[in-house]
Amino acid sequence: MTNPSPSGPDFSKNNGLLPAIAQDAQTGEVLMLAWMNAESFAETVRTGHAVYYSRSRGKLWRKGEDSGHAQTVRGIYIDCDADTILLKVDQLGVACHEGYRSCFFREVKPGGVQVVSERLVEPEKVYGHKPEAPAKDSLASRVGL
Repeated sequence: MTNPSPSGPDFSKNNGLLPAIAQDAQTGEVLMLAWMNAESFAETVRTGHAVYYSRSRGKLWRKGEDSGHAQTVRGIYIDCDADTILLKVDQLGVACHEGYRSCFFREVKPGGVQVVSERLVEPEKVYGHKPEAPAKDSLASRVGL
C-alpha cells in the first residue's frame, strides 16, 4: 500500500515496518510491541492470529509458533496517521519471551528500574535458553533518575 487509505495501514512509511501494539481485548493491558510489514498484516487479517515481522530474524514471526503462547485477534485498529497498528487480542499463555504476561514488567522509579510483575513461565522451559540479561547500564541513569 503506498498511500494512506481508510482500508488499512500505510506501509510506505518507516521502510515498510510499522509498530504493532498488542493489547488484551478484555482488560486493556498492553502486552507487547512488535513490528508488522504488509505481508504479516495481511496474514493476521486472513487468519485471525497475530503475525509479526521479526527484525532480528528477517522473517515473519507467527506469535506462539515456538512457545505455544499465541494471540487470537479480536480487533484491529489503525491510528490517525495510518502508521501504527493496535491489535486487541486474547493471549494464550504469556506475551513476553522473558516469561511475563506483558513485556512491560519493569517500571522506572526514582530509585531505579524495578520489576513490578511476576514471572509466570521459565523461559528456558519454553525456548530452551535463558533470556539475555539486561545491559549493565541502568535505564534510570539514561533517563536522568
